[in-house]
Amino acid sequence: MGKLIYSAIASLDGYTTDEDGTFGWAEPDEEVHAFVNELERPVGTYLYGRRMYEVMAAWEEADVLSDVRPAIRDYARIWQAAEKIVYSKTLEAATTSKTRIEPEFEPEAVRRLKLAAVRDISVGGPNLASQAIAAGLVDELHLFLSPIVVGRGNQALPDGVRVELALLGERRFGNGVVHLHYGL
Repeated sequence: MGKLIYSAIASLDGYTTDEDGTFGWAEPDEEVHAFVNELERPVGTYLYGRRMYEVMAAWEEADVLSDVRPAIRDYARIWQAAEKIVYSKTLEAATTSKTRIEPEFEPEAVRRLKLAAVRDISVGGPNLASQAIAAGLVDELHLFLSPIVVGRGNQALPDGVRVELALLGERRFGNGVVHLHYGL
C-alpha cells in the first residue's frame, strides 16, 4: 500500500502563492531542491488539479535545457517517470506523457488507488490537497517554510479542517527554509 503525501513550499504565514499568484520568492536553492528530490523519488503517481498540472507540465521538457542545475534535471526525470492523474472538468486532453484526466476527485477512488499502489502517491496543490486532507486520505505532510511573510494568497492548508499531527522530522537549510515532516 502506498502513502498519500502532500508537500508544499509556503511562506511563513502559510501561503503557496502571494495575492498576485506568484511564488518566485519560494524557489528552492540547490540544497533544498536536492532534498525535495529525495522525498519525491519514491513517488509513483502525482495527483493534480488543472491549475497545478499546468504549472507542473513544464517539467516534461525540463531536462532538455543545457544550462539547468543538476537538481533541476534530476527532478525532471523523477517527475517524468511518474504517472499523473489530473482532476479537471475543463481539460480535454493531457499535454504530458503518463497522464490521464479524471472529471472529478473521488475520495473512494483514491482510497482504492492507495491500497493498490506499490509506490507512494503525491497530491499536488493546496486546493486538491485540501479535499484529500478533509477526506482523511493524506498520510504525511511535508511543509517547506520560506523565510518570508506575504500577507495574502493561496493557503497551503485548508480552513475548517481539524487534524492532529505528529512531528516526524525537521530540518533547517542554509537559505533559511525550514522543512517540517508530519504524520496524520
